[in-house]
Amino acid sequence: MKEYPQTKINRIKRGANRGTYNVEKINTILDAGFLCYVGYIYDGKPITIPMAYARKEDKIYIHGSTGNRMLLSILESKETSITVMHLDGLVLARSGLHHSVNYRSATLFGNLKKVEKDEDKTKILRLIVDQMVPNQWDSLRPMYQKELDRTLVVEFTIETASAKIRDVGVADEPEDYKLEVWAGIIPIKQIAEYPIPDEGKPKSMEIPQHILDYYEKNK
Repeated sequence: MKEYPQTKINRIKRGANRGTYNVEKINTILDAGFLCYVGYIYDGKPITIPMAYARKEDKIYIHGSTGNRMLLSILESKETSITVMHLDGLVLARSGLHHSVNYRSATLFGNLKKVEKDEDKTKILRLIVDQMVPNQWDSLRPMYQKELDRTLVVEFTIETASAKIRDVGVADEPEDYKLEVWAGIIPIKQIAEYPIPDEGKPKSMEIPQHILDYYEKNK
């Protein structure tokens, strides 16, 4: 099994038993979502913001306007870290200290470059849209040149990464298991509700099959 190299920056110290550097497991976490958190420094201040993303092999792609200060900042620094996290459950213990959550998270470290060619930008934007809803791009009108001109696309190459996964029950103090206090797990999941058409023509159109397929899979 291929693993990312362990370095000072990605090595998991606290809760190391929940950690993994396995590339396949990390990719599974990344492919299960489309929102990531990107860290950067702006005017000497640390900031983290959510962004839509897509993964292809060892690349993560994000995009925004050509004036996006986060994208411009990380391109200038030529490196960043990206985190993806999925909440799977609330772990309710017998004491406040031992309350926790079940989750899957991956943190990535690497370098970046600006995607220059319109053809490449279009392919990447397709990846991002289809990571949100599979097969969505083919139902859309082609992008205008003016839209491409004002869109900044960044390619992030994963150099190293690590993940943490918690998928177990309550871990209370031994003496607390005798207490008359309820403890357990509340499973959490993100679901899709039935699609709502936009105003105008969509009101009279049939909902595309790929959107209904997404709803059926995620309801």
